[in-house]
Amino acid sequence: MSSRDDDGRDTVREFRDAVNMNPGELGRWLATDDSKAVGWRRGGRGGESVGHQSGRRIVDLLRKRANQFTDRDFAHMRKVVGYVRRHMAQRPAGDVRNTRWRHSLMNWGHDPLKAPLPAVGGPSRKARQRHREAERSSARNRRR
Repeated sequence: MSSRDDDGRDTVREFRDAVNMNPGELGRWLATDDSKAVGWRRGGRGGESVGHQSGRRIVDLLRKRANQFTDRDFAHMRKVVGYVRRHMAQRPAGDVRNTRWRHSLMNWGHDPLKAPLPAVGGPSRKARQRHREAERSSARNRRR
């Protein structure tokens, strides 16, 4: 399975960093009119947007165990990571809370108001959190 880097671990880590909404949050978001109103639709105006379709697939991916991922799942994860990174680089100025830009990103599982996207190749969000917790614990122990 040559398309998998480290058996897909890097792909999964980047996907989980890019997707900062849990399956319940994303599912509730996808049910809203704001979610359905944004995005590019194949063949014109009618039908479900590509991002909305992707969001439904992301919900399924978030509910899968790592040993259940297929090559198609890894390919979609890479597509999601690329989309989120490209669109985060195009952040509009000002308040983005009610913008089509944010709503489109949320269809792809990333709420830009929740947390910044980690740098490419940098430590994961969870690794940074563990590091901060270890630093706090160490500081508390030094004070004692």
